[in-house]
Amino acid sequence: MNEWKKVKISDIGKVITGKTPKTSNSEYYGGNIPFLTPSDDMSVKYSRRTNKYITELGRLSVKNATLPPNAICVSCIGSDLGKVVITTQETVTNQQINSIVVDTDKFDIDFVYYSMLELGKILNFHSKTSTAVPIVNKSNFSQYEINCPGLDVQKKIGFVLSSIDKKIEKNEKINNNLEQQAQAYFNELFVVNADPNWSECTLSDIGSVVAGGTPSKSKPEYYADQGIAWITPKDLSVNKSKFISHGENDISELGFSKSSVAKLPAGTILFSSRAPIGYIAIAQNEVTTNQGFKSVIPNENISTAYMYFLLKNLLPTIEGMASGSTFKEISGAAMKSVPTVMPDADTIQLFSSFCEPVFKEQEILEAENQRLSALRDSLLPKLMSGELDVSNIEL
Repeated sequence: MNEWKKVKISDIGKVITGKTPKTSNSEYYGGNIPFLTPSDDMSVKYSRRTNKYITELGRLSVKNATLPPNAICVSCIGSDLGKVVITTQETVTNQQINSIVVDTDKFDIDFVYYSMLELGKILNFHSKTSTAVPIVNKSNFSQYEINCPGLDVQKKIGFVLSSIDKKIEKNEKINNNLEQQAQAYFNELFVVNADPNWSECTLSDIGSVVAGGTPSKSKPEYYADQGIAWITPKDLSVNKSKFISHGENDISELGFSKSSVAKLPAGTILFSSRAPIGYIAIAQNEVTTNQGFKSVIPNENISTAYMYFLLKNLLPTIEGMASGSTFKEISGAAMKSVPTVMPDADTIQLFSSFCEPVFKEQEILEAENQRLSALRDSLLPKLMSGELDVSNIEL
């Protein structure tokens, strides 16, 4: 019999709120113990790296805050509210994260993780409607309830969803490996073995630098559900893919005609010019952007692949040329004047020929991952509510 019941988080396992070792003590930082905060990448299932690491002394300074592998961490503050990740080794978090050390005799870790994802959506929705900074403390977090079947069904639900995530992760590993190969070849051709006879030039000599714009938000007719693709830096922060075809919002032909927006052809390198500088993606089709970009359309003799890796390589230079008191921004004039060199056509062609099958494979795998993510997201609420019965699945 497949009975579902409401279970409090406090009954799923031990709830631990993180603590921060004193930042004034340098002996607490720079070790090999991950120190997880909401600013780390919590968009993935497993936490495999963090921005900061602490020492054994740092870990001992925050008693009872050490998490074992397979603890489920939930961000409980601000705009990051509801993000969920699983630890892969002994980890300490800051106080903005509540974690569950799951009682595996009664509950399946994967099932609890996906349940927290569903709960996280609710928490994040509430955070958007709050005027104050939303915080879920340990006491309130522990009282939240999830819908829960028996352990056998939990494992089957966890298996179905994990199978999708494992395929996504496998594709990402392949793509990362391909990216490293292409980056290494770029470095070999254009950095390590750069020809001293290549002439000096600026970015505007090898491509057209194009700014973006925003149609008036007070005119709903300037926007459309299926119109002209319009990309913002936020789209690149949410969608970490190398290739992009659409953002969260499209604009209408009317919105395009009534603004300073420019149409950019497929193969344009989108480069965010502020908040932050340096988000990079390749347009899969004709797109437009807001004013947070200084995008580069490669000249005919300059390939998309070369321009993409060149901009990644020039990022420190571009950041150094940015200005602004509130936040740094690279202006159109400054972007056009970024110094670089003009390699010979044969070397660019050699690199482009190498990258062509690499980019095609990456594009295919990214598209597959988008379909898999959509499938997982559609299955998740149906599985977590019991709408889809998995009791007959054989593990």
